[in-house]
Amino acid sequence: MHDLTAMAVFAAVADSLNFGKAADRLGLSKSAVSKQLSRLEERLGARLVNRSTRQISLTEIGETYYVHCARILAEAEAAELAVAQLQDGPRGRLRVNAPMSFGTMHLAPAVSAFMCEYRDVSVELDLSDSLVDLIDEGYDLAIRITRLADSSMIARRLAPSRSLLLASPDYLKEFGTPGHPADLADHRCLIYTNNPDAVVWRFERNGENVQVPVSGPLRANNGEVLRDAAIDGVGLIVDPTFITHQAIRDGTLVPVLPEWKTRGRDIHAVYPHREHLSPKVRAFIDYLAAHFGDPPYWDEGI
Repeated sequence: MHDLTAMAVFAAVADSLNFGKAADRLGLSKSAVSKQLSRLEERLGARLVNRSTRQISLTEIGETYYVHCARILAEAEAAELAVAQLQDGPRGRLRVNAPMSFGTMHLAPAVSAFMCEYRDVSVELDLSDSLVDLIDEGYDLAIRITRLADSSMIARRLAPSRSLLLASPDYLKEFGTPGHPADLADHRCLIYTNNPDAVVWRFERNGENVQVPVSGPLRANNGEVLRDAAIDGVGLIVDPTFITHQAIRDGTLVPVLPEWKTRGRDIHAVYPHREHLSPKVRAFIDYLAAHFGDPPYWDEGI
């Protein structure tokens, strides 16, 4: 029985169908990956991969062999993880991706508190409002605030994210208070451009759904920018309470049409599908869920 190195190399090539990506994933050179694969094919007496100058693909034998390799490698990883869970607590580097505003306002303090409790875990935190490919870019998990599409990723709900229609008292004094969502078409609305439906705001009350096309003097891809502009009286916003909670509490922003609900989104931890989750990832997700709470602490008193 040969060691698992050659199988791991072949599986990495089969997963990406790219020698460069497989080499990066394994921490090897492209030539080392190619040599390992050639030696494996020589030992098996069968071609596993079709190579061309433009692309590579699995042969029929390669596809069959990959199924068995993947299962064997998964079992080997599961065996090591099971031992780690019994003998070692959470440890090692944890790579996390999260949206910018939520990351600076709420995730960063939670990360600091987590690291004080789990001294053997180091965290690499990448804040970006762009969606990343967790597997290709090597993240252990991502925090996402959206309606999740079907995918091979696993998601755990951490907390709800509620959005409210808000304005400053000065704005309402100057421009008046809308009496119905349809009135927003005549108001100065501040647009969050990362929303795919940025210029259509949706509201619901007792089963009645209203969609309102909106426009206004400011468009931005950051909720904190829009919050601050709304506080200054520039216009109305629909913004998450995890961004606006303090402004609501101190009265610099007030809810408008509170009987109408906007479409909310949940906050999820998303991670690649693994039968055995590593202790560091499991501990971090459990910690975040307890730290944020349900309802989350930023919604207290709102």
